[in-house]
Amino acid sequence: MSAARQPAVPGPKDAPVADLGSTAHLSDALRSVIDRLETARIVPTVRAHDAESADRLAHTLWGAGVRAFEFTATTPGWRELVARWTRQEPGGLLGLGTVTSASVAEAALEAGAHFLVSPFQVPEVRPVVDAADRLFVEGGHSPTELRAAALRGVAKLFPAHVGGLAYLRSLRSVLPGARIMATGGVRLETAADWLAAGAFTVSIGRELAEADDVPAALQRLRKRQEAGSDV
Repeated sequence: MSAARQPAVPGPKDAPVADLGSTAHLSDALRSVIDRLETARIVPTVRAHDAESADRLAHTLWGAGVRAFEFTATTPGWRELVARWTRQEPGGLLGLGTVTSASVAEAALEAGAHFLVSPFQVPEVRPVVDAADRLFVEGGHSPTELRAAALRGVAKLFPAHVGGLAYLRSLRSVLPGARIMATGGVRLETAADWLAAGAFTVSIGRELAEADDVPAALQRLRKRQEAGSDV
């Protein structure tokens, strides 16, 4: 008689979690980043055609009180940007978005990024961030994809405008407690609606970059957020 097959022992990131809102299975480092994202709620994406433009927008956001944002791997010179900002502004929470390979993830972590974000599932990045004990906000759209990402801390709904607020509310009903970052099609005038509908955080990119007065735009958004939104 063959020996009974033993069940696989789950790793720290694969531990079964009944409550998607639980962080008990996560490290202190991951919980700290998640807490800071929750405090920020609005996490801009700094995307530009060149490093100088991205740096200028980042300085504008910082001057407006934003302490959590992400550069993107599509911006030329992003490694130097991440390294410089994490060195010069240790009080900030800096991420790198559009992480689509293990090599980009490794370079971002070496530069000092506090968290990484992808637009879709990238399984090869997971062991890289696990080894470094960094948060990976993995993208997805289906409930299955988002549940898997949420178990690791925070999931990214992308593109959020496909399905809109109604879809987010449906996701929240079947994935109670899941921390979902809404990205893609979230506009300045609708960001508060996404937060009110249950988004853990929202990310706004192009509209902020193109705003005539970024601090004023952020102030209006914060006032709308504080006042609540009828969704």
